[in-house]
Amino acid sequence: MEKNSTDLRYAVLIDADNVPYSNISGMLEEIAKYGVPTFKRIYGDWTKPTVMGWKGVLLEHAITPIQQYAYTSGKNATDSAMIIDAMDILYTGRVDGFCIISSDSDFTRLAIRLREAGMKVIGIGEKKTPTPFISACDKFIYIEILKQEGEEEKEGKKEADTTAASPVTKLDMKTINLITSSINDLANESGWTFLGDLGNLILKKRPDFDARNYGFKKLAQLIKSIDRIEIDERQSEHGTNKLVYIRTKKQQQPTKAARPAPRKNVPPKAEPGTRS
Repeated sequence: MEKNSTDLRYAVLIDADNVPYSNISGMLEEIAKYGVPTFKRIYGDWTKPTVMGWKGVLLEHAITPIQQYAYTSGKNATDSAMIIDAMDILYTGRVDGFCIISSDSDFTRLAIRLREAGMKVIGIGEKKTPTPFISACDKFIYIEILKQEGEEEKEGKKEADTTAASPVTKLDMKTINLITSSINDLANESGWTFLGDLGNLILKKRPDFDARNYGFKKLAQLIKSIDRIEIDERQSEHGTNKLVYIRTKKQQQPTKAARPAPRKNVPPKAEPGTRS
């Protein structure tokens, strides 16, 4: 029997040296949208003052701290410990996916290896995260977005179906072309495609794509802001919910100016005083 997506079991591995501790609640709430975190471990040298801020939230969220001393200066032993644990967890067969919380590109090869083993890999990190690690994940979520949502909730400004206050990234022509080309890739004979299928395809092309990055709560809201796309909301078979279909608008061909009618061969007029 195939599992529901929210029933998938995830191992959450946190690199304490490369992510802030300020919004761990938002990170775990985000992970809960995709599955159940069965392993929750955080790695670091807890004798260092740079990770002291994490200690206050570990008990609250039942996260197990893993102590890893630095064997020599300039080398990060924490990364190695985290990678070894990830492989040990993989071989237990007790999880369906991994969530790697780090902004470090050193975990790129780990993410690739886990996906090769059939694991779903979600990455969470800051906007500064190098592209190779982002591309190695099935989905990558920026911490700045989660932090912003947390601040809005605390201030009582969070409302359903509204846009975010300040986007992380501007909706540029490159992103619009990514969306429209993906629509055309999936379109049926009439040009329509299901919104859910579009979201899945875009994530395969660009794992860090998220409507919230551009100031929108939902993908449908982002789509509505693009003039080149039209939307059709249809009732499902049982009428319990609406299904959103989209397609790119047909470009109107410029009207061609009417050509003047060809002139008929008219004999030249005879000059005055001459015989025809």
